[in-house]
Amino acid sequence: MSTHVDNAGVRFGMWLFLYTEIMLFGGIFVLYAAYYHQYPADFTAGGSELDIVIGTINTVILLVSSFTVASAISAMERRSGKTSLVLLGVTILLGIVFLANKYVEWNHKFELGISPGSDSLLNGPPGRNIFYALYFSLTGLHALHVIIGLSALGTCLVLVWRGKITGTRMNILDNSGLYWHLVDMIWIFLFPLFYLIL
Repeated sequence: MSTHVDNAGVRFGMWLFLYTEIMLFGGIFVLYAAYYHQYPADFTAGGSELDIVIGTINTVILLVSSFTVASAISAMERRSGKTSLVLLGVTILLGIVFLANKYVEWNHKFELGISPGSDSLLNGPPGRNIFYALYFSLTGLHALHVIIGLSALGTCLVLVWRGKITGTRMNILDNSGLYWHLVDMIWIFLFPLFYLIL
């Protein structure tokens, strides 16, 4: 006895969830804009202290990972489970490298005494303190979303390997791919806001 799955309903539900995520980050972006308007010089100074090389590398990593997850979904639609497995594995590896780079970057800032609530920030210009509060909050929240996305993709990897995800039964893979694209899109906004600020 087969179980009916409402594919359109599942996809619609995922889009509603993604909309709430966009609203969450959108609200924080509005807060960023308000404070940037108030402290433009401090924000520019804070941005100049960030490592643009790591930021650029992480941007490339996520753009490539967006391509590989889309390719994994396309491969599964063509009934090529092995290719989908490889591409999912590459996507997960790229996500892990992204997190490793972010760890290196954060750790370097902590070593310099720049961390939430540190004397360096509390005793400095208020705009710089706000800039780094937003930086750690937004990049930390984004990193949490990357971890959630990696968990979803890891689940898909196991399900593809076990034959539970097929070309005709792949809602979880589709939705995990959509979530990963959201993670990438959010970073596309974060990168210029913090690393390319003028």
